[in-house]
Amino acid sequence: MTTSPPTLPAGLTTRPLTRDDSRSVFELIAAQELEDTGRVDIEEADLISDWNRPSHDLAARSIAVFDGERIVGYGELVGADRADAAVHPEFRGRGIGTWIAGWIRETARRLGSTVVGMPVFVGSAGDRLLADLGYHVRWNSWVLELAAGAEVPARELPAGYAIRQARRAELRAVHDVLEDAFLEWSVRERESFEDFTASTLGRPGFEPWNLRVVTDAAAEVVGVAVVILTDDTAFVDRLATRADQRNRGIAQALLVDAFAQGRAHGATVSELSTDSRTGALGLYEKVGMVVTSNYVNRAIGL
Repeated sequence: MTTSPPTLPAGLTTRPLTRDDSRSVFELIAAQELEDTGRVDIEEADLISDWNRPSHDLAARSIAVFDGERIVGYGELVGADRADAAVHPEFRGRGIGTWIAGWIRETARRLGSTVVGMPVFVGSAGDRLLADLGYHVRWNSWVLELAAGAEVPARELPAGYAIRQARRAELRAVHDVLEDAFLEWSVRERESFEDFTASTLGRPGFEPWNLRVVTDAAAEVVGVAVVILTDDTAFVDRLATRADQRNRGIAQALLVDAFAQGRAHGATVSELSTDSRTGALGLYEKVGMVVTSNYVNRAIGL
């Protein structure tokens, strides 16, 4: 027996997103996060940063659902198998989320994907919906916080190593260290250097101090931290050590430095996120960080 694809409630309209929609989508996601988690983690700069990437075709990979002039739901295929979506809490229970999930699956199939998934807060309406639609859990992820006033234990670097702000001439080495490390456990295409610079250096509010590196005695980049300052929070967006340089305290030294730099620029709270593919949760808990949010990535074969 076949079933008809879901339809949107009468009166709602759709179109692809444009860059001018970043504020409206931010407000939509913020409303969903506040309802589901009691806090807002999204920034408009997160969307602008993602949409800055030259490889991202927003017109082909996104959909917005409108009630009049108001965006009340959206879906976006970010990579080959990663999607994001949100429905305003006031519009839940009308089939909008189910319709968006169907649109994402169909778009992913059309673009050649064999699986697609998205992160959802554990126990949220989105988590329950995807479970009901047959999505399985691929991995868990967590947001961790170092409370105001707390310190990560300092680690001395090996002789001849230094920690500092990255230099423009080092950007390709920075990108290589990050991608080499993340691709050890993340199954995706390698991020282009152009996408990296557009989303990192092109992020609204980016300042040179946000990009931290550890160099070895030969002045080669062997560790990288990307720090995002949001109001009173320093968020370590990415942290990586070159494979041949691990177990020397480089990652912990970068954490100490990143959080100290954040405080020097007005932050009182320090955060980062990790997931079960990395095996790093225990490391962060060992240095005094505590889990504040728990997400799962739910996926389905196409």
